[in-house]
Amino acid sequence: MIDVPAEVVAAWGWQDAALAPLAGGLINATVAVRRDGAPVAVLQRLHPIFAGEVNLDLEAVTAHLAARGQTTPRLIRTRDGRAWHAHADRVWRALTWVDGTTVHWVPDPTWAQAGGALVGEFHRAVADLAHDYAFARAGVHDTPAHLARLAAHVDAGGDPAWRELGHAILDAARALPAQPALPLRHCHGDLKISNLLFRAPPPRGVCLVDLDTLGRSTLGWELGDAMRSWCNPHGEDAGAVTFALDVFAAAIGGFRAVAGALVSRAELAGVVTGLETVCVELAARFAVDVFRDDYFGWDPARFPSRRAHNLVRAHGQLALAR
Repeated sequence: MIDVPAEVVAAWGWQDAALAPLAGGLINATVAVRRDGAPVAVLQRLHPIFAGEVNLDLEAVTAHLAARGQTTPRLIRTRDGRAWHAHADRVWRALTWVDGTTVHWVPDPTWAQAGGALVGEFHRAVADLAHDYAFARAGVHDTPAHLARLAAHVDAGGDPAWRELGHAILDAARALPAQPALPLRHCHGDLKISNLLFRAPPPRGVCLVDLDTLGRSTLGWELGDAMRSWCNPHGEDAGAVTFALDVFAAAIGGFRAVAGALVSRAELAGVVTGLETVCVELAARFAVDVFRDDYFGWDPARFPSRRAHNLVRAHGQLALAR
């Protein structure tokens, strides 16, 4: 259960509302705010990696999306007009509620096609966005930096099984193809399948959520990371992985049907190299947290510790890259 301080609840005037945790997020703690049983908002305690200014970016980008007719969560300012509320050195923010279904793996290619079309709608809507970001995470998709952190932990010692995994990831990284030079675009930044809301049947995309990772990036990273998530039907928490090529084809087809005119052939080809690279990069990040044990959320109902969960995740992402 997430402990929401009374001061935070009062900042939005929700003393008479019912609060209940929402599961599934790896980084931010999320609570549903309900009145008379109906959800009215989402309240989140952001991970310390996010400064409060990230909410100014969210507010600006979602206002642009809404003006282009897109469904999107919108920032709810506090009763005294602030974009976030700080309590005990943590940032809290509130967003409007959007009805939809969240899935943690792609049920079949029709969902992938709908998801690809939704991502295409997002990119078409932000193609004319003019915005300078107030907050940017340092080192996002800085693959050499993530690998260097892993190498430092492997060299420093630790459990032999952790070090063996680390060496295997570093070996895979040395065989990665070169990333092409691609233009920077406004990107969501974390398009795992659970960051899309759907309505079904039949499946159709509603909106993108978890908008803390908005920023400038390449389409190779954006869609490569999405395909890493969408095309592994077993998800990040399973040791066994497969790559579903029919899901990949449906997703990219859905994207191209909506936004294909915006992108070059080089950008589409970059999705494939981005996909392989991000698998290795995320394997390295999970492996670093095996050593550090302080970053990713974990499921205590399925795993005895954060380290145990991250070991499975790291092995899975390495297998997916291979």
